[in-house]
Amino acid sequence: MPGSDLRYAARALFHTPVFSATAVITIALGIGASTAIFSVTNAVLLRPLPYRDPDRLVLACADMQTRNVVDSPVSAENFIDLRNGAKRMFEDFGAVFTNRGNFPREDGTPEQVRFARVTTNFFGLMGAKMVLGRDFADSDGLPQPPPPPAGTAAPAGSRLPDIAILSYEYWQRRYGGNSAVLGRPMLNNAPGFNPQIVGVLAPGFELLFRPSAEVERRPDIWIAARLRYDNANRNAYFLRAIGRLKPGVTLRQAQEEVDLVSAEIRRNFPLYRTARFQYRAEPMKQYMVAEVRPAILALMGAVIFLLLIACANVANLLLVRVSLRGRELAVRAALGGSRWRLVRQMLTEALLLTGLGTLVGVGLAWVGIHELLRIAPANLPRLDSVPLDPLVLTFTILIAAAAAAIFGVAPALRASRPDVMNVLRASGRTVALGANQLRSGVVVAEVALSFVLLIGSGLMFRSFLALQRTNLGFDPHHLLTFGLVGGRAANVPQQRAALMREIQSRLRALPGVESVTGSFPFPLAGGFSTIRWGKEEALADPGKYQAVDWQVVLPGYFDTLRTPLLAGRTFTDADNAPERNVAIMDQVFASKAFPGESAVGKRILIRLRTPEPEWVEIIGVVGHQRQTSIADPGREQVYFTDGFLQHGSVRQWAVRASGDPAKYAPLVRAEIAKIDPHMLIHDVQPEDALVEKAQAGTRFSLVLIGLFATIAGLLAAVGLYGVLSTVVRQRTAEIGVRMALGAAPSSIFNLVVGHGLRLTALGIVAGIGVALGLTRAMTTMLIGVKPTDPPTFASIVVVFFAIAAMACWFPAQRAARLDPTAALREE
Repeated sequence: MPGSDLRYAARALFHTPVFSATAVITIALGIGASTAIFSVTNAVLLRPLPYRDPDRLVLACADMQTRNVVDSPVSAENFIDLRNGAKRMFEDFGAVFTNRGNFPREDGTPEQVRFARVTTNFFGLMGAKMVLGRDFADSDGLPQPPPPPAGTAAPAGSRLPDIAILSYEYWQRRYGGNSAVLGRPMLNNAPGFNPQIVGVLAPGFELLFRPSAEVERRPDIWIAARLRYDNANRNAYFLRAIGRLKPGVTLRQAQEEVDLVSAEIRRNFPLYRTARFQYRAEPMKQYMVAEVRPAILALMGAVIFLLLIACANVANLLLVRVSLRGRELAVRAALGGSRWRLVRQMLTEALLLTGLGTLVGVGLAWVGIHELLRIAPANLPRLDSVPLDPLVLTFTILIAAAAAAIFGVAPALRASRPDVMNVLRASGRTVALGANQLRSGVVVAEVALSFVLLIGSGLMFRSFLALQRTNLGFDPHHLLTFGLVGGRAANVPQQRAALMREIQSRLRALPGVESVTGSFPFPLAGGFSTIRWGKEEALADPGKYQAVDWQVVLPGYFDTLRTPLLAGRTFTDADNAPERNVAIMDQVFASKAFPGESAVGKRILIRLRTPEPEWVEIIGVVGHQRQTSIADPGREQVYFTDGFLQHGSVRQWAVRASGDPAKYAPLVRAEIAKIDPHMLIHDVQPEDALVEKAQAGTRFSLVLIGLFATIAGLLAAVGLYGVLSTVVRQRTAEIGVRMALGAAPSSIFNLVVGHGLRLTALGIVAGIGVALGLTRAMTTMLIGVKPTDPPTFASIVVVFFAIAAMACWFPAQRAARLDPTAALREE
């Protein structure tokens, strides 16, 4: 690019500051938004997993098709059958289970620690390295000796020690990076659990699962799992199984092999045969992003539309600029300027605008990424750092170059073919409407693309409103929730029950506290799982068993959460005992189990405390609670008392207060410390915060698509305004003649507005066709609204015509106010 062209382009743009600023901002918005969203897409969907040969890692997900159970953990026995039966296509299988617990610091104060139990081959399978000490050995995972006969004590020293590897971060935080920890047992309050430290992981190792799997991302302590093959416990589901394919093995071949293992399990165990148990092989990366892929791709599509609109808008601005510089270009052509010289000059201006817009756009992308991290929902994996890495920067440069070609070539080619004699003979303002067809076509495309974005924004807004109106089945307001783990409670059920009563009594005595309750799990806090249930026919036919979500609660739970009682009664203190085989159903479960009749007084079979099913009596029916998601009603639910499971299963607590629940957090902490200073209180937050978190994904998509749609609508309005303004300038003489022959200002106004609305109508018609096809991809993101929702389409049509009318009004007013004498004299 010759320096003279660059200097001339800079001077030309400097003398038209409004045009230059509009073009640079438009380019910057398109490139900044696309770069930010592409950075997120790259981090979440495209970046390889941080494991050895990650494309060969496959999760074995367990489905029970007749019970509508998908992606269940597996039992140790089923995992061992899988590992032993899938050796032709898999190099190896590992397994992991995570949870949280209370672990004392050196001074005895409690600390919440994230635990993981893994098979001894796990770190080798994943490619994790040790920074200190050793990896697990096979002997670290040998099963514990069988328990002694009832009434006899186990011989001293018969229990094998637990072997632990620390995460690098926990090693630094807890032990200050002291290498002397190797070989030392970790002191703990739990009898018989003092794991011996043998190694420290290299920094940064993490478990990347989808959020619904409820796997801790960064465990602090990794324990070698001592798996026992015991068919009596085959229904204890807790492990997540990961396999590594042999080189060259396809996913289809892997699925065929795990199908054989599934068939063998079904053949040997009637329970799994009737449940239609099936292993499903799913690539680990695909599994991790499955829940967020539709939203990320929808945002990527929206930002591509925005970038195209920005390019079209700047192309229109340049086309308008070329039409207004017709005499200048004609003079330069008459003085010997070649076609290539004129093309080069116009391209230079376009590239200069693109360069400035790209620089500003990268700055906007940097700001945008930080804002995205701030508002992103928790289910977007790997968003703790989203850098503008070389791949993203390369993408930005390519987009900038493509933009220059898109909105630089067309104006340049148009400018390089001026009709010199006609342009010099005329004023350049008498071009007929047909000369504006290129600009009009660009505007129609802008309107169509913008309309699609506005439709997407409207559908997300309708979904968000539906979320806001959803009946949760409980009242989240004025409710403070928290978790309690650990403490010095004895292993005697009666003493644990006494502790529960003391917690309730002490917290209920706080000023302003209305009621106190506990449960596990807790609505919208995670941790829900299923049990089998059936009626009498299931005793003869195990295929009649079905799945239901279950929850352990304290008496008063439904009153505290204000869940309506629909029939029967709720739990009393007398029900909170192991010998009381009673349960409460929600209305969904009751209508399914006993359609058309009252469930109160009926009995069902459940398997929870014992290997064999046992009868429980239904004493009440309550409203359905949204337990795991606001968007999805979820499975039917059954409730048991904490005493039914020997007390101590309750881990989540709720305090209903008369005022702001957050103000009660310090009082609750202080009271718990008085009861037992070794008990750890964690995740103290209002229930409203959990509701906000559950809405975060829809709100994230709504904010971004709404922002892009707003920008797109404004850009389309600017493009329409530019075309009509140029039309008015170029048809000044025609308008003067019309007015001189008696045309009223209102007719001139209607002429210009009519032209603009016709362009808008064409764009909307095209946009409707595109939107009807593309919005179907948003189906999984929408709540309570269909992707072809007629009210949304109709309202967006009205909104867009209103935007178009505003864009048409200003040039139409200018045309209607022209002085015909002055207009004809100027021509």
